[in-house]
Amino acid sequence: MNGTGRPGPANRPPAAFSADVEDYFQAEALREHCPRARWERFEDRTEANTDRLLSLLEDAGVQGTFFVLGWTAQRHPGLVRRIAAAGHEIASHGYDHELLTRLTEDAFREDVRRSRGILQDLSGQPVIGYRAPSYTIVASTTWALPVLADVGYAYDSSVFPIKRRRYGIPDAPRRPHRTAEGRLVEFPLPTVRFGPVNLPATGGAYTRLLPLGFQRWAVRRLLHGGIPVVLNVHPWELDPGQPRFPVSVRTRWTHYHNLDRTEHRVRALLALAPFQSVAGALRELGLLS
Repeated sequence: MNGTGRPGPANRPPAAFSADVEDYFQAEALREHCPRARWERFEDRTEANTDRLLSLLEDAGVQGTFFVLGWTAQRHPGLVRRIAAAGHEIASHGYDHELLTRLTEDAFREDVRRSRGILQDLSGQPVIGYRAPSYTIVASTTWALPVLADVGYAYDSSVFPIKRRRYGIPDAPRRPHRTAEGRLVEFPLPTVRFGPVNLPATGGAYTRLLPLGFQRWAVRRLLHGGIPVVLNVHPWELDPGQPRFPVSVRTRWTHYHNLDRTEHRVRALLALAPFQSVAGALRELGLLS
């Protein structure tokens, strides 16, 4: 391994599994119906859904990375301890799922410092990884990367090299790489290249929305081409019984479509490679010590 994030020709690149631990009422798509001031009033399904995911990973023999909200960790300390006790990496998803595009630099610094402290105290692990809510490290918020390094994080996995209305940096590198003057490692979300355009390969809502055959093909293509892959899912995406809100047609599709198929899809994708934590994959690449 040469330490650049590109494996040697005889080596299969590593694959990582991750989960963003938040509940349905914390998803950005439902913000209009579930404002922060009312979060305590909604049915909390976090533990049941995350335990279902933990069981799935145990069946698959996978230990991954759980990016946990600080708000959630404070209300479910036993869940954080169970995740850590099962051998998974605990990482930060920020404190209360506020998009970086709505935060000042000072507010962000306090957010990621606060969430890191909570998670370290509960898990007994050093928390070195971060993922921004809704992947909102974008061109206008790259100031966040050196802040993460300042606070003590070693890697980020927030950049999606695609063009979307709320997130994405379409010209970002598609492989894990160093950033913030070399002080931080970025593990971007997976994309496949078609001509001049990057398309999402899988992960998050795309796990539910894209045809499973395409996702399998895309993951295999990336790994065969020497590009490491990180999968991502939210525990609430395994929960077809979650409460429903009177949302737009678009949101009904992006948030609720295929909830009853997510578990099958995750199992199918995990069968494509030996998956591990994000930190483990980056160490295998020589990008983390």
